[in-house]
Order: sequence, then C-alpha cells, then structure tokens
Amino acid sequence: VALEGEDLLDLEPDERSQAGVFLAFQYPVEIPGVSIANFLRTAVQAHLPEGEELDIFDFADILTERMAMLDMDPAFAERHVNDGFSGGEKKRNEILQMAMLKPKLAVMDETDSGLDIDALKVVSNGVNKLLEEDPDMAVLLITHYQRLLDYIKPDFVHVMVDGRIVQSGGPEVALELEADGYKTYEEASSEAAR
Repeated sequence: VALEGEDLLDLEPDERSQAGVFLAFQYPVEIPGVSIANFLRTAVQAHLPEGEELDIFDFADILTERMAMLDMDPAFAERHVNDGFSGGEKKRNEILQMAMLKPKLAVMDETDSGLDIDALKVVSNGVNKLLEEDPDMAVLLITHYQRLLDYIKPDFVHVMVDGRIVQSGGPEVALELEADGYKTYEEASSEAAR
C-alpha cells in the first residue's frame, strides 16, 4: 500500500498520519479524561514541522470555525473524547478531527453505521465541505448501504467480495448493488476463484 510513492505498511500509525493518512473508525474509541480540544491541539501540533509551535489562539479560532461547519455546540470541545457520546456525536467528532488535520487520504470505515438520518446529513455535509475546500483530498468511503452515497457522491464505486474487487464503475454500480444485492457478485467471485 503506497501513498505518493511511500510504502505505508512500513510505517508506524503516527508516521502514516504524518504522511497524510486519516482513518475514521466504524466504532471510534472512547478516551475518558482527555478533552476533544486537548486531543485535537496535540494532534495538530504533531503535524506541524519540527520546531514550529501552534498558536493557541489561532487553534481556538480554527476549532470554533470547524465546529460551526459541523453544527456542533462549542461546549462539545470540552467533553472527553467519545466518552458517553451517541453514534452521531462520535461520527461528527471524527469528521471534526479530519477537518482539523486536513489529510491527503481519508479512509472512512462505515461512517454511516449507527447514524440517524439527521446525523447522516450533517456528517455528509461536513465531508462534502472538506472535499470542496481541498479537491485533491482523496476519500475512501467504505459502506454497505446506498443511503450514504445519496449525500456524498462517489467518483468511483468498487464492489469487494472475499477480499477482491469484483466490480468497478461509477455511482450506478452502487445503485445496481442496492437493487440486486451481492448474489451476482458472489457468484462471479466464486467462478473466478475456480
């Protein structure tokens, strides 16, 4: 697995982050005792060039702006990371992290898992805004359902069965999959394996 010619598998997780990779988890971890603001300030500082110090006031302004973009109450920044959060709050927090770190590649693992329709719209809107701000950012969005793709329009859709990509195309592939299910793809994968 390479990003801009660099083998990501040889890197430690923090080095992958430094290289511009962001991972949004299906089930984000709770970190009791660490506020979102402190967590994000530490993460942003770690991404600055060595010796450069993060200005606390600039950080606070950017955090406030990003939280407003995601319709988040500013008091949210003082809560402990994912501790006691609803599914929607956890996913908004992940999008907030992405907005603050500005990755080259965001891998989003089942971001729609556990979201009600309102949270799905807010999270999708946040991702779309980030893509508008940085059209060079790549997003690998892993999902089992079409509903997320109603709000985040994919450029490419790949169907994976048994660890292999069995179909690729445009957004129509997701619509076909939603209508017909995986059966056709599973059969094709079984025949190809023979």
